Amino acid sequence: MLRRFAPTLAAAALLSAALPAAGTAAEVRDLVKECAYCHGDAGIAKSADVPNLAGQHRVYLLNQLKAFRSGKRPHKDMRYMSRQMTDAEMRAIADYYGSLPPH
Repeated sequence: MLRRFAPTLAAAALLSAALPAAGTAAEVRDLVKECAYCHGDAGIAKSADVPNLAGQHRVYLLNQLKAFRSGKRPHKDMRYMSRQMTDAEMRAIADYYGSLPPH
């Protein structure tokens, strides 16, 4: 019987492990509201000089946020935004945009 529920239990464990880091769905939506001003509601930027985030690799997005925060990747606005984020918030944002379909 346990074998039949193993995939469900594994998924539940992953989700519960991710929630403290990523927060609730509402908290993640609140986080990405700030991103949407430039990167669009669905991660598709309205301006040609702003990158689309939807469908990007999660690890890439996380690494870029960390690079903005450290100053290794220069961008005044992104440096400010990233310095306001915790590591868990960065992971949540990267997970969110990485889960969206690319356009």
